[in-house]
Amino acid sequence: MTAQPFSIPSVIIALAAIPLVLGAIPRNGWYGVRTQKTLSEDRIWYKANRFGGWLLLFSSLIYLMVANFYPIAGPHDPHFPLWLFHLGAFVLPLLVSLMLILGYIKSL
Repeated sequence: MTAQPFSIPSVIIALAAIPLVLGAIPRNGWYGVRTQKTLSEDRIWYKANRFGGWLLLFSSLIYLMVANFYPIAGPHDPHFPLWLFHLGAFVLPLLVSLMLILGYIKSL
């Protein structure tokens, strides 16, 4: 599984998202969903970080499922379209997650 191009970043993102989901990260300036609004109040901080943590965890799992079902043979696999598919499966869920997180923060 780690031979897939974005599996290690996906696992790192998933592991970083778990403390956010659990509400284990207090308000700080370096880890979590940090905006002016989330840093202003604990209630907003924890709600935004739980929501963001779930989305980032889900985004990572999407890529890991794609990597499992459509693996790339190795670093010299000549199937560039498959690599692009992997790139899309990694980047697009993360971008959608970031947009949803920002929208959620605005609604708080």
